[in-house]
Amino acid sequence: MMGLGKDPQTDRLEEIHAEIERLRSLIRRHDYLYYVMDAPEISDREYDKLFKELEQLENYYPEFLTPDSPTQRVGGVALERFDQVTHVTPMLSLSNIFEVGELIDFDSRVRKLLGATGPAPYVVEPKLDGVAIELVYQDGFLVSGGTRGDGTVGEDVTANIRTIRAIPLSLMANGQLSSASLIDIRGEIFMARSDFDTLNKERDEIGQPSFANPRNAAAGSIRQLDPAITAQRRLRFLAHGVGRIEGASVNTQLELLQGLIELGIPANLEHTKLCEGVDAVLLHYNTLNQVRSQLPFEIDGSVIKVNSLDWQAQLGTKSRSPRWAVAYKFEPMQAETRIIRIEVGVGRTGTLTPVAIMEPVNVGGVNVSRATLHNQDEIDRKDIREGDVVVIQRAGDVIPEVVKVRSECRDSYSQPYQIPDHCPVCGSDAVRLQGQAAKRCLNSSCPARLKETIKHFASRDAMDIEGLGDKLVEQFVDKGLVRDPADIYYLEVETLVSLERMAKKSATNLINAIQKSKKVSSDRFLFSLGIPLVGATVARLLVQSFGDVDSISKKDTSKLSEIPGIGPEVAQSVVKFFSGPKNIEMIQRLLSAGVSPGADASTPDATTPLTGKTVVFTGSISISRSEAKKMVEAAGGSVGSSVTTKTDFLVAGEDPGSKLDKAREIGVKVISEDEFKTLIGVS
Repeated sequence: MMGLGKDPQTDRLEEIHAEIERLRSLIRRHDYLYYVMDAPEISDREYDKLFKELEQLENYYPEFLTPDSPTQRVGGVALERFDQVTHVTPMLSLSNIFEVGELIDFDSRVRKLLGATGPAPYVVEPKLDGVAIELVYQDGFLVSGGTRGDGTVGEDVTANIRTIRAIPLSLMANGQLSSASLIDIRGEIFMARSDFDTLNKERDEIGQPSFANPRNAAAGSIRQLDPAITAQRRLRFLAHGVGRIEGASVNTQLELLQGLIELGIPANLEHTKLCEGVDAVLLHYNTLNQVRSQLPFEIDGSVIKVNSLDWQAQLGTKSRSPRWAVAYKFEPMQAETRIIRIEVGVGRTGTLTPVAIMEPVNVGGVNVSRATLHNQDEIDRKDIREGDVVVIQRAGDVIPEVVKVRSECRDSYSQPYQIPDHCPVCGSDAVRLQGQAAKRCLNSSCPARLKETIKHFASRDAMDIEGLGDKLVEQFVDKGLVRDPADIYYLEVETLVSLERMAKKSATNLINAIQKSKKVSSDRFLFSLGIPLVGATVARLLVQSFGDVDSISKKDTSKLSEIPGIGPEVAQSVVKFFSGPKNIEMIQRLLSAGVSPGADASTPDATTPLTGKTVVFTGSISISRSEAKKMVEAAGGSVGSSVTTKTDFLVAGEDPGSKLDKAREIGVKVISEDEFKTLIGVS
């Protein structure tokens, strides 16, 4: 007679279910550390491995799939239009002020209405230049997300909101707000400057119009009818307030922000300060103005709020704005200069990009002499001409743009500017293809296109060939030594020493660097090939889904399009690239030369002083931030953008900012650039 013990299959399923829940909990924790605490504990590659493991288990056991799983970020169906969403509590706009006198008037009104005799306590927060969003969580789960719209009715962008990793699909059960059965969380969707730069570069290369600024990019991204496109845009979110709260309460604005963080919602407490009275408010406003260009995102002012929520309720609202808060705007980082001439560059896909060469001018502490003009449509819309006096604007590290032409200063003989109908480098026809904003050189052998292709191939995020700079690439192409990226791996020391300013030692070092680059991860190898529309993020998605470049090359458009985040245009571009005999031949020559995609080039060979450590940088150092980040990650560490209790080292260069004070305040070890290089073994 059979025993009544538990079915082994049931035991196995329970173990699998427990493992799935463990992975979900682990991934949510790392999302929280990365997006909320800005203190990541693992590398992107380690995170991707955890995500892939969870994804595979859920594919094999779909009965355990839940809507709030981290894998359920991208909806598969594009919308025909957005539905409307109603804000139960109106999303009001803030009144703007621009001068100290207006700040004093605001403070006087607040204290008069409250009957306060002493200084009023305010919370001063950075004002993000993003897109206002309301997130509704019911019983801890995200149920909807909507734009502000007219303040009462907005667009339902829930499907797109779910693609943003910074926004949790379910809240953590921590802190003072954890008992809330319903909470409307309000904040800003935005794009980091580095992600904005990457997005515009990719759009320029494929002939699509560039976004004017990060806010414009974020707004365009969150309102995509296809959530898969939104998922590619690396949007962020920071909360600044709430609408309804049911089942929980807090007393102050600072407590509210801390409570949101405890729920797993990102909020910018690092640059937020409690200020007693208007003098303290003004002091922090000036501090934010000074550090705005150092922040990883755009801010256009500070938001000043009465800290007490009871006082906020007592002050109430006007028809369109609250009486208890105001936005004190910064002066824009603009300057006036003259365009000397307009030059046209040629990208690796043949895109002709016009750039204004200007009389040098200081904008926000940086001397600039170039501004992007994007394409002919942009030039025509603003009527930009050579010799014009223009107002230019710089947004952080983004290349400046022309925002206004002083046409009243224009010479009478001035003529409208037209991008030429021929390539400025090879002389071939330059045409504007249907549906595209830019003109392209159609000559695939154009030296300018080849040079940009080689530069991209050798860049840090691709094959990372140290020492192969722009000047060497120019010589390689001009002398016919390199006709495609594979030729790089067949160069010899004897050939290199014949080049200008190339001694035998330099030539040997370069050959060694080329040999070293052969060990590369599959996603970086795929990115290095320069496939149109395939940036670093898309390359990583493809490799995560199919394993290696060889497998990707054999997929058709329908198979590629099944991957969340890979749209039909990307799929067609990938298939077209791998259908080209010359491209296949080049890849085969790379493999024959010993290039070995698939090796994990980011994994350190041994434990280092930075293994598992978090490093933050402040001030000016002799190497670029991207290079420093790569060094830290290669040594097994991670880089944070702000100082927290999880930070292990603050590397302080010249003219350090407020991060140095924060580090000293909470006891984070501060080291110099030389000490940092010693830690990673770089002399």
